[in-house]
Amino acid sequence: MKYKKITALLCFAALLLSGCGALVGKEPLSYTDTLFDTTISIQIFDPVEETVMDGCKELCNRYDKLFSKNNENSDIYKINHAGGAAVEVSEDTIALIKKGLYYCEISEGLFDISIGSLTKLWDFKSGTSFLPDPEAILKGIAHVNYKNIIIEEHTVRLTDPYASIDVGGIAKGYIADCIKDYLKENSVKHAMINLGGNVLTLGTKTDGSKFNIGIQKPFDDTGVPLTSVKVADQSVVTSGIYQRYFERNGKIYHHILDPDTGYPCENDLYSVTIITDSSATADALSTICFLMGYERGMKFINDLDDVDALFITNDYQIHYSDHFPKE
Repeated sequence: MKYKKITALLCFAALLLSGCGALVGKEPLSYTDTLFDTTISIQIFDPVEETVMDGCKELCNRYDKLFSKNNENSDIYKINHAGGAAVEVSEDTIALIKKGLYYCEISEGLFDISIGSLTKLWDFKSGTSFLPDPEAILKGIAHVNYKNIIIEEHTVRLTDPYASIDVGGIAKGYIADCIKDYLKENSVKHAMINLGGNVLTLGTKTDGSKFNIGIQKPFDDTGVPLTSVKVADQSVVTSGIYQRYFERNGKIYHHILDPDTGYPCENDLYSVTIITDSSATADALSTICFLMGYERGMKFINDLDDVDALFITNDYQIHYSDHFPKE
């Protein structure tokens, strides 16, 4: 039994960022917490008032409650338990679901935010190696179809009352983008947002150099990276089978589920890392490319503008997209 968290990546990112230089007369502001089912951290390197960081905390806690599939007061929970009735939700929830539906469309359902009927059957948190009942998985598959999600003005409804929305594949990226917008509105020019491995940088380090972000070696508990990437004002998001998983009878079961089978995706990849401007985009694309597998995923990325990718195959080889910046 193994349950792999991604705190090692957080620790290593912090280690790499420690060379960003001290601020004159004021230490960088830092905030760490456990939200969105992971460890998060935000660092502001400009000399700003602590109220700016307080605003980040408020945003994080608000979104944690708003997008949770388990919190009875959340928009997502209310939609999922409305029996098909329309539910009035916040503008953020509408925006998040619309963004999720966009990636459902371009991936032709490979990425599907209505996958909640399947994700609720799997437990990658408790440390057990429980396998869902095959009949339950078949029933769950029947209710996965993003086209059953209907947005009308300020309401969302599910035409299939047994369908269930799970925004786990894009929510952290969306939240990171919102936090970055908030920081920019408050005159912050140098910052780092890390929501459980969803890394988003604002500007550069204070000395003008790029941030150096470690890419974790799959299944390595030491936090030592396999490689790293240098970015400025961009997001780095990794999806991999070593982040949340358990083993049973020598077989690894991980959290990236194939909506067609209801089981963890099986292919030639250990992880996919996406580098682009938007963290929500990077979040969704990392999952999409992982589900596609190496060859199809690489072709998909190479056909996109302003998106770079790093694939780690199951032989620990690193593969870069065509326009990946080499430094």
